[in-house]
Amino acid sequence: MPSITYPSTRKSDQVDDYHGTPVKDPYRWLEDVDSPETLDWVRRQNELTFGFLEKIHARQGLRQRLTELWDYPKYSALFKRGGRYFHFRNTGLQNQNVLFVLEDLQAEPRLLLDPNLLSEDGTVALNNWEVSEDGRWLAYALSASGSDWQKWRIRSVDTGEDLPETLEWSKFSGAEWRKDSKGFYYCQYPVPKEGETYLEANYNQQLFFHLRDTDQSQDRLVYERPDHKEWGFGASITDDDRYLVLGVWQGTDTRNRLFYQDLHGGGEMVELIPELEATYEFIGNDGTVFYFHTDLEAPTGKIIAIDTANPAREKWRTLVPQSEDALEFARMVHDEFILLYVHDASHRLLRFDLNGSFIGEISLPTLGSLWEMPSGKRGDDELFYAFNSFAFPPTVFRFDFKNGVNQVFWSPPIHFDFAPYETRRVFVTSKDGTQVPLFLVHRKGLQLDGSNPTILYGYGGFKISILPVFSIHRLAWFEMGGVLAYACLRGGGEYGEDWHKGGMLHNKQNVFDDFIACVEWLVNEKITSTPKLAIQGGSNGGLLVGACMAQRPDLFGAALPAVGVMDMLRFHKFTIGWAWVSDFGSADDPEYFKTLYAYSPLHNLKAGRHYPPTLVTTADHDDRVVPGHSFKFTATLQAAQAGEAPVLIRIQTKAGHGFGKPTRVIIEEMADVYAFLVEVFGMQSKPS
Repeated sequence: MPSITYPSTRKSDQVDDYHGTPVKDPYRWLEDVDSPETLDWVRRQNELTFGFLEKIHARQGLRQRLTELWDYPKYSALFKRGGRYFHFRNTGLQNQNVLFVLEDLQAEPRLLLDPNLLSEDGTVALNNWEVSEDGRWLAYALSASGSDWQKWRIRSVDTGEDLPETLEWSKFSGAEWRKDSKGFYYCQYPVPKEGETYLEANYNQQLFFHLRDTDQSQDRLVYERPDHKEWGFGASITDDDRYLVLGVWQGTDTRNRLFYQDLHGGGEMVELIPELEATYEFIGNDGTVFYFHTDLEAPTGKIIAIDTANPAREKWRTLVPQSEDALEFARMVHDEFILLYVHDASHRLLRFDLNGSFIGEISLPTLGSLWEMPSGKRGDDELFYAFNSFAFPPTVFRFDFKNGVNQVFWSPPIHFDFAPYETRRVFVTSKDGTQVPLFLVHRKGLQLDGSNPTILYGYGGFKISILPVFSIHRLAWFEMGGVLAYACLRGGGEYGEDWHKGGMLHNKQNVFDDFIACVEWLVNEKITSTPKLAIQGGSNGGLLVGACMAQRPDLFGAALPAVGVMDMLRFHKFTIGWAWVSDFGSADDPEYFKTLYAYSPLHNLKAGRHYPPTLVTTADHDDRVVPGHSFKFTATLQAAQAGEAPVLIRIQTKAGHGFGKPTRVIIEEMADVYAFLVEVFGMQSKPS
């Protein structure tokens, strides 16, 4: 490829001492994302990147094709409150989904909230919402430009009008209404310092109660723990309105504490689970008996009952014991436990009575996953869920408990022939012998000659399972003859907590070994070859891509790291980065420093090496993985690159980590990603 002249990037003489090891950080100044020098660097990098992309003949056609594919109606699963049904719709190309309400299932939907009307460019998004028990009030939180910060408002479902109050400085919080619908619980953080809104570390979350029709200044502080600044709170109210149940989280640790307060009897908050020992997810209660989904002494998860009137450990009862499959989600509907399991990286939906006896399975249509978790209340006779797979668009199902019928409630009218494509699951042997699930999606009768352009996607962290999911933009890739591969790496939750632990902290290298094993399998099986193989991942998956291309740049024909955690020595110093220490460890600890320094993408790039064509993507308002990660990584990679393969960064303005990104912006970004692959792979961009 023609050589590229990169914009000059100033190097400083910044050196840090980590437990006696000096570490250079010459691009530290790029962490200040709003400085004039950084803004000028962003401008020059974008000029280079978009100048490169604009010359790719396929780019405009890809944008047009993606727009055509995206332009179909989309529905979410329904949820029910006070006899009314609520769900989201999108006519096709609307930047944000629109919330509707139905008085019953046969009624015409009525518009309740359209975020598209709140900004001209679609960058104001609905980040959170909760409808009151009587179905009359909607608490909703808006975020701007992709930020995690959210502002709460209250809207009357009857009239569609908003109450005057606005609740600010909330982040990582839902709303939980009291059963009388007079108010709700929510969390907020202290107001950040001026100029530090998108960088300052987020500590000391507080739980407040907001009374409807009052100013935020009158909100009642319910709970805080200034002695534990890392604690955060998730509130829920029991169905009998008697208890406030508090899940106390600490960063991204999968374990949590569990407190509760008797709202009728009064008294202080009771620390039922005072230590970080396991995951405890509250499901429901019968009086003083609380039901939990937990992985205590059960790495794949189980259902237990604790009588808070007699909470001694020896009195705890196991209702549904753990199985070989990982229990991912539990809900009480129709006086039953509805349990969602992960079986070899795909979902199963099972029913149990309240004594733990198996009732039956709600059959799912194919190898796939629930796009939306089952929605329903304990007293409901129905539940809704949305199912999807790689070649099965999100489809809404309704299960009727009275007659046991599970049927399609709504399916998307997508004009695409899925018949020529197949999905299969194989198991790849990793470096230490671990069997790693790998999904493949491609045309039937694929020629095994190593010529197939392939995207390998991975994540591998925070107990997040990578399951079969539908992405409309992947259809354009399939049309070009591309193969899609999804790797289910350790660090995720596909096989429970042991699988998660196998890829966290000092075991993080296992994640990269799993991914590299999948790459080698794809090449050895002649699915593809190194020049035709792209690796892709976002956030923790961006770290995965960065680490693997630093360790084995010879294996990949292209790298697509998105909003990645690239500086493993400083990630914990910004916004919510400290919360990831539970999965990564911290460079402040000398032992973890050794581990982190050994794989940190930023610190393992070597000058004079040939790196694959790389397109880094990030956004200027990402206040979760701050863009300084991608900025410093790109500057280092451009300086290190000895080959002629392009190293580019695409920096989206007025966008964040990904949530709430307008449809228009997503289409433009994906068209650029595929155009980049068309160029570096020498592909035909027309349907094959």
